[in-house]
Amino acid sequence: MTLSTLGIDLAKDKLDVALFHQERLTHQVFPNTAKGIAALLDWLQAQGLSQVHACLEATGTFGDDLAVKLHAAGHIVSILNPAVLKAFRQSTLTRTKNDRTDASLLARYAALYHPRPWTPPAPEVRELQALVRRLEGLHQMHQQEHNRLTSNGRSRMVAESVQTILAALETEIERVEQLVRDHIQQHPRLKAQHDLLCTIPGIGAKTATTLLAECGDLHTYSDARAVAAFAGLTPKQHQSGSSVHGKPRLCKIGSDRLRKAMYFPAIVAQRYNPIIKAFCETLLQRGKHKMTVIGAAMRKLLHLAYGVVKSGKAFDPNYLKAKPLAA
Repeated sequence: MTLSTLGIDLAKDKLDVALFHQERLTHQVFPNTAKGIAALLDWLQAQGLSQVHACLEATGTFGDDLAVKLHAAGHIVSILNPAVLKAFRQSTLTRTKNDRTDASLLARYAALYHPRPWTPPAPEVRELQALVRRLEGLHQMHQQEHNRLTSNGRSRMVAESVQTILAALETEIERVEQLVRDHIQQHPRLKAQHDLLCTIPGIGAKTATTLLAECGDLHTYSDARAVAAFAGLTPKQHQSGSSVHGKPRLCKIGSDRLRKAMYFPAIVAQRYNPIIKAFCETLLQRGKHKMTVIGAAMRKLLHLAYGVVKSGKAFDPNYLKAKPLAA
């Protein structure tokens, strides 16, 4: 029996839903609140549907509670990269774009392509991700206030106000950093994976924390390439016939937070990680561009991160002697 599909267009205040059931589309709007989500689940039950395949876009934190509650209620949930819906809209030649049509497109996409089911991360991973992203926001606010201080001019009162905010932000940053450390220490699985990641030259405590927060449990990925694809670090070719020979680039269809977190560690790893260093030297000898090599180092570093967590063994600098180098 084919499952009915449910497309959900998320906004801060509302949920536009489209139910594709028995070749018919039914539209409803619910508040994006706990009561609204409960009303949506009750509405599905009233339609006689104990399980649907719900499809929604990845839109930050707006859909987190919804996705978790749909999954807990026994429904299949898929979360799509927004680029997927954009490409599907173009393929159907849909000229109108609004919340209602987006919900309909999501429902039809799920019915046609049956996207991969999403599994919610463990509660401790969700909490770690929330803390890490809060810390990121605090650092951004600190940088903004610091910029105001340096460009303030001669206003003493404004400078004092900015310095007050900076002091408060620095105190809160220290507090949240301690919360992150305590959270990892309190969960043995997180701590074990964090300790393993920190054995890799180039990956420090901060990068290891970001990896765990953004990737979740690395055991859930099928292989190292899947982790690299999640980060948008797989190479993208642009060639056609005999006349188009574009340079390979990173596809960047993935987590920009993860790519940002891996950039400087990859540069450090080029100097101090024997596996990454040998790998990069080989690429440079082949005439690869410097930025291409850094991108490859970022991807290789993620492969190593996956390997140590999956195997449960610390980084082995003699790994190259046992296994040939792969590009």
